[in-house]
Amino acid sequence: MPNRWQVGIDIGGTFTDIVAHRPADGSVRTAKVATTTGDRVEGLMAALGAVGLQWQDVADLIHGTTMVTNAIVEDDLAEVALIATQGFSDTLAIGRQNRRHLYRLDLPPKPKLQVPAERRFPIAERLDPHGRVLEELSPDSIAEVVEKAAASGAKAVAVSLLHAYANPSHEEELGERLRERFAFVALSNRVNPEAREYERTATTVLSASVMPLVAGYLDRLERMRPASSRLHLFHSAGGMASPEALREFPLGLALSGPAAGVAAASRVAQALDIGRAISFDMGGTTTDVCLIIDGQAQITSERSLAERPLRQPMVAVESIGAGGGSIARFDHGALCVGPESAGAEPGPACYRRGGSLPTVTDANLVLGYMDAARTIGGSLTLDVGAARRALAPLAASMDMGIEAAALGIVKVVNSAMVRALRRITVERGIDGRQCALLAFGGAGPMHAVEVARAFGIGRIVVPNCSSAFSALGCASARMSYSQQRTVRMAVQDWDAQRLNAVRESLQSRLCAPLQAAGYRPADVSVEEVAAIRYRGQSYAIEIANPSFDEPGQLGRAFFDQHERLYGFATDEPWELVAIRQRASIACASDAPRQVAAGSAGATPKRTSSCVFDAAGAVPTPRHARSGLGAGQRLCGPAIVEDEWSTVILPPGASLTVDGFGHLHIEAGARS
Repeated sequence: MPNRWQVGIDIGGTFTDIVAHRPADGSVRTAKVATTTGDRVEGLMAALGAVGLQWQDVADLIHGTTMVTNAIVEDDLAEVALIATQGFSDTLAIGRQNRRHLYRLDLPPKPKLQVPAERRFPIAERLDPHGRVLEELSPDSIAEVVEKAAASGAKAVAVSLLHAYANPSHEEELGERLRERFAFVALSNRVNPEAREYERTATTVLSASVMPLVAGYLDRLERMRPASSRLHLFHSAGGMASPEALREFPLGLALSGPAAGVAAASRVAQALDIGRAISFDMGGTTTDVCLIIDGQAQITSERSLAERPLRQPMVAVESIGAGGGSIARFDHGALCVGPESAGAEPGPACYRRGGSLPTVTDANLVLGYMDAARTIGGSLTLDVGAARRALAPLAASMDMGIEAAALGIVKVVNSAMVRALRRITVERGIDGRQCALLAFGGAGPMHAVEVARAFGIGRIVVPNCSSAFSALGCASARMSYSQQRTVRMAVQDWDAQRLNAVRESLQSRLCAPLQAAGYRPADVSVEEVAAIRYRGQSYAIEIANPSFDEPGQLGRAFFDQHERLYGFATDEPWELVAIRQRASIACASDAPRQVAAGSAGATPKRTSSCVFDAAGAVPTPRHARSGLGAGQRLCGPAIVEDEWSTVILPPGASLTVDGFGHLHIEAGARS
C-alpha cells in the first residue's frame, strides 16, 4: 500500500486530534476538530475529513479514545451479575474497610457498590492458594447459578472464584456454560490473574461492565472500515491492540489517549538521549503527567478510576482536572480552578459557542498569550470581549481588575500541575528538578515554563507536532500486550521448573493475538518485570529485565533497588510475588518522520502586548513556528505559534530550535 496513509486519531474530551503520514513520500498532515460527544464515530470521520482523507485512503488507522474512562467516571456502566466462591460473594461490599472521608460521618463511607446484593451469586467450589482443588465444581451448581444470573436481568457476567489465578479450571468451565446464555462474560483469571481478592474481583466486574459499550463501538467501526484498511486501538500500557483482543479486555482502553501521548514522549526522550523526563500533556479538559526514565515510561499495575480499583499494567499517568476549559470560581474566599470543565460544548466563553463561565483559556486570551487576530486551525476565532465579560464577575468578587484575576487563574492552575509533578517524582523517590519537561497538547506549551520554574526544572522541550502529539503517538505505535501474574515463590523454595511453566503460559497467552494477526514468533519480543518483596511486606518492588535463572543475582538487584528507594536494605528472606510480561512487535509501517525545521529567519510576524506579572503589559514579538530555522535562538518575552497551539516564552527564558523542529527552552529566572 505504498501510496496510502498511516493515521493516528486521538479523541479527547474537548478536541479530536489526527496525524496522517504517507510513507511513500514522507508527507505529514495534522488537524484538530471539536470532539463530537454524542457520536464518536462521526467525530472520527470528521477528523479524517479535516486532513482531506477518506477511510479508503488509509492503510492503518490507530485510534485512542477516552470512551471507557468517561463511562467509568460518569457511572454509565452496564448491569453486571457477579459469580463468586461461596462465602466470598460479598467481597465487593466489604472492600478494604477504609472510609472515603475520615472525618465526615455525614457522607457515604464507600463508593456506590458496583454490583448490588441481588446480582451477586455464590457457587460451591474451593481451591487453595496453590491451585489444589478442595471442593469440586459440580454440573448441578453450574446450571443453578447460570439460571440465577440469567433471571437477574444482567447484561454481562463477571466470574471471580477464590484463587483462580493459581488454577483457572473452575472459572473456565463456568465461563464456557455462561457464554451459552450471555454475550459478555469476564473471567478473573484472564482479566487479572493475581492475588488480592477484592482488587481482582473489582477489576473483573469493571471489565464486564464496559464490555457492551466497547463491543458496540468496535462493531460499528468494523462495519464502516474498508476491507483493505487495518484498524487498531491504543491501549493503556503504551501500545496498540486489535479490536478482537479489546472485546475481551476492554479495560485496556481505560487510559488510551493519555498513554498515546506518553508513548510519543518516550520516543522523543530516547531520540534526544534524555535520561529522566516528565511528559506534560495539557489539553482542554485534563493535564496528564508521567515519569519517563531512560526512554521508558513508568508502568503501574494498581490504580483507581472514579474511586474504583483498576488493576492491570498501564502507563503510570497522573491525571488532574486542569485544562484549557477548566472553570474558575471564587469559593469561600479562595480562587479555585477546575476540575469542572466547559468541555467541547459549549467550551470557553471566547469560543463563542454559548459558554459564559470563566476558564483558563479565557484567562490566557485576556493576558495576550493567545492571538485574537488570527483564526486557529482555519476555523476557530477567539473573542477577547467575550473572555473579558466572563472574567468580569469573578474579578469583581475578588475586588481586582480583570487582568489581575486572569493572572490569578493561571497561577492557581499552574500550582495544581506542580503538585501533580511532585506526586510522580518526589513521592516516588525521584528528584524531579533533574528531569526535563516534555510539553505538548493544545495548552501544555503555554504553561510549561512557569510550571517548570515553580517546580525547579530548568529544561523544557516542546516537540514537533506538539499540538497533536497523542495522535502522533497512536500513528507511531507498535502492537503489544501486557499482563501480570501472581507467583509467590520464596527464595529458599526456588522452583525453576514451576517458574518457567508460569512464564511460558503467560507468554503463550500474550503472543496468541500477535500470531493471530499474522506475526511470526521471530517477530515478537518479550520484556519481563519481576515484583519482589521481603517476606511479610505488603507491596513489592519492580525489577526490570530480571535474571530468573540466577536467584542470587535477582536478589542483589532487589537489595540495590530497595536501598535506592528507601535508604536501606537487609539480608532478610525475600520472595518473588509476581511476573509481568509485555509481548510486542515493531510497528509494521514506518513511524511518521519529524518535519525538518525551516531555514527562514526569525523575524516576528508582529508585536503585541502580553501580561506576565503584576508589573503590567510588555511588548511581545509573535513568531510563526514554521518560520524558525535550525539553530535559531529566541529570548523572552516571545511567543511562538503553530496552527493550533501557542508556546509562551516569558521574560528570562530562552529558546533554541534543533534540526527536527523540536524547541529546547531554558526556563531561566524571571528578569
